[in-house]
Amino acid sequence: MRSPHPLRRKRRLGALTAALLGCLLLVFQAGGPAGASQEAPDDPAPTAAFSNPIVAENGADPWIVQHEGRYYHLGTTWASHWEMRVADTLGGLGNAEPVTVYTENDPSRCCNFWAPELHRLQGPDGPRWYLTYSAGVAENIDHQHVHVLESAGDDPLGPYTHRGQIDPHGDNRWMIDSSYLTMPDGRLYLLYSFWEGGTQNLYVAPLTNPWTPAAPGVRISTPTHAWEQQGGSVNEGPVILRHDGRTFLVYSASHCDTPDYKLGMLELVGDPMDPAGWVKHPEPILQRDDAAGVYGPGHNGFFTSPDGSETWIVYHANSSPSDGCSGTRTSRAQPVRWNADGTPNLGTPVAEGVELPGPAGE
Repeated sequence: MRSPHPLRRKRRLGALTAALLGCLLLVFQAGGPAGASQEAPDDPAPTAAFSNPIVAENGADPWIVQHEGRYYHLGTTWASHWEMRVADTLGGLGNAEPVTVYTENDPSRCCNFWAPELHRLQGPDGPRWYLTYSAGVAENIDHQHVHVLESAGDDPLGPYTHRGQIDPHGDNRWMIDSSYLTMPDGRLYLLYSFWEGGTQNLYVAPLTNPWTPAAPGVRISTPTHAWEQQGGSVNEGPVILRHDGRTFLVYSASHCDTPDYKLGMLELVGDPMDPAGWVKHPEPILQRDDAAGVYGPGHNGFFTSPDGSETWIVYHANSSPSDGCSGTRTSRAQPVRWNADGTPNLGTPVAEGVELPGPAGE
């Protein structure tokens, strides 16, 4: 056999050298030669699985704050005190021992504590936690009013001091389900619900601080759809949800004593004090699921996962269509997804006992 031409031999040697260098480069990029110690790619850390309901006792009108990796849960107590459950995992809340953070000793503002919300806001003395809620002395609950507590420092567990009753209209009217809206420029507003005739509507009022109204409120939503009028014409429980620069207001519709209590949604597209600045979504975004055995899902809140990558919803619901506005309502949670158009997708209520992975970062 003839020897290769010298030029061809050089080309072959060059190609062989390049191939060897390429292999060495691949080995080093892969972390070293075979048999060398290599680090596996990072996998998402496992989270603590849980199933609904997460809290049964005092589980109605739930609110959850995730702060510095811990979960704080509150719910309606029907009494004259507030208590929190605290846990390192979402699923751990159900076994957490309730801690009383405030007891009302003034008989003029006691009783029937409903619908707590806990917000970390900028107060006159720096960041503080504000616990806003409804309370009233009447046994027939026709004198409910909105109150605000302020923490002494920056600890969600308080201690707390009563700052005052919020009465934007100055007439001591029946008023419930208070929540806060903070605008990007720092303007602060109170969201709330009250009856006008036979209709329960949503209002917004400007605040000078977390407990002082700057002006009377304006109506931003009234029950106009049939799905908002089951058992009564009701819009209540407003709460803000933000995503990608958009501001949504999720609220509860129809009467809580029916299995058709559900969630609707507005979007803020203008001035919060201009009713035209709020656009109502035409359909409910979370409602009963008979196949899952979940009835009357509503009065919700939102919280973020410990790593900040996920938004979760907490809401109450019943396990029977005959249950109503009573102690049968339990706290439940599930992740929020997002539609292609940027609106929230709450899906359907997850059945009791179905195992879910906990929020990311637990």
